[in-house]
Amino acid sequence: MIHIKKDHLDHIETHGKEGFPNEVCGIILGVSKSGKKEALKLIRGTNLNSDRSHDRYELDPKDLLKAERDARDSGMEIIGFYHSHPDHPDTPSEFDRERAWPDYSYIISSIMGGKEASTKSWLLNDESHIFEEEKIIVSGA
Repeated sequence: MIHIKKDHLDHIETHGKEGFPNEVCGIILGVSKSGKKEALKLIRGTNLNSDRSHDRYELDPKDLLKAERDARDSGMEIIGFYHSHPDHPDTPSEFDRERAWPDYSYIISSIMGGKEASTKSWLLNDESHIFEEEKIIVSGA
């Protein structure tokens, strides 16, 4: 399960609406203990995929390096990633599965017609290589 503040979840959805009709992406920093993750900071990423940005994202490696430095300097770690699915459900695509790593949370926000529709988090099962839905616990502010 992943614990996330309402403000952070709102930020993910707002980022998706701002980027519509293209996919947006970002990095989730926080702490992870005994299978419980707590999201503490989000870093907006740049989608480098210019050919298929409407249904693919390619996170800029510079953003990942910045996130790794930020996490190290603040006693956190990268616990996951987020991206939007413009005019598609909040379920992972085969492309998402092929690029995912176990143990990380993948929050996907469905943006339909420029408005947020729904948001879910997913974990890649290391053995079956299938995404399983991860419970999101939303806390105030």
